[in-house]
Amino acid sequence: MVRKLTRCGWVGDTSVDYMRYHDEEWGVPVWDDRTQFEFLILEGAQAGLSWSTILKKREGYRKNFADFDPARVARLTQKRIDKILQDPGIVRNKLKVNSAVKNAQAFLKVQEEFGSFCNYAWEFVGGAPIQNKHKKMSDVPATSPESDAWSKDLKKRGFKFVGSTIIYAHMQATGMVNDHVTGCFRRKPCAALAKKKL
Repeated sequence: MVRKLTRCGWVGDTSVDYMRYHDEEWGVPVWDDRTQFEFLILEGAQAGLSWSTILKKREGYRKNFADFDPARVARLTQKRIDKILQDPGIVRNKLKVNSAVKNAQAFLKVQEEFGSFCNYAWEFVGGAPIQNKHKKMSDVPATSPESDAWSKDLKKRGFKFVGSTIIYAHMQATGMVNDHVTGCFRRKPCAALAKKKL
């Protein structure tokens, strides 16, 4: 008999893509700038919506936002932005789409200042993932002192849609925080990945 894998409660018995996202991406430490930028765009787009909605539109974002190349996104013209806003493959919210361009421009400035966006981002967790040990999803916070501090700094640098709740979700997604619950089969593998980088 095949043992059923225990996952974090937010996954539920949802789509295969949702489970794959939890099993292969969520909580895995991200040391790559382009992936960090991808999650900044996607988490900002999610504001007020479900993550499953954003996952379904991920390919639409890849297509419209130059495969998440911040240098190319930073150069998008108003004409191109207007065209993107016609595509049902993304969340067609003018503020969110415009913020992606502004965030790309701010992202490039951070890269220039710190050598890479990752150098900057990981400073907010002391250079290594925070390993939480929550037993159930109701114990997992929506924000943290680290997300508060990072959100504040991002806003100061001109980033949009980077409130503390969005940034905490970004930190969870990119493995800056390991919030897989203690019973989840992914908790230990993600913790082990964190140690490999150190």
